[in-house]
Amino acid sequence: MSEVENKVVRSLMGRVVSDKMDKTVTVLVERKVKHPVIGKVVRRSKKYHAHDQNNEFDEGDVVIIEECRPIAKTKTWRVARLITKARAA
Repeated sequence: MSEVENKVVRSLMGRVVSDKMDKTVTVLVERKVKHPVIGKVVRRSKKYHAHDQNNEFDEGDVVIIEECRPIAKTKTWRVARLITKARAA
């Protein structure tokens, strides 16, 4: 077996919040963490630029992104697959 087969790829699930760039989407990933002092569960979010080769994902789509080699200065993730399509307005 080669090293490539055993590689664990990090993946995250999030919502596309922008598709204005060419071959790039901005994905908002939210997670829930317990506040260390208060103890309340709070939402933390982060935006990732992900590679979208065919410009097929639109705003509002829920997608899974995977980590990959750096494609641009801020783009080190790629869209792996679509989970839910955004509702047509």
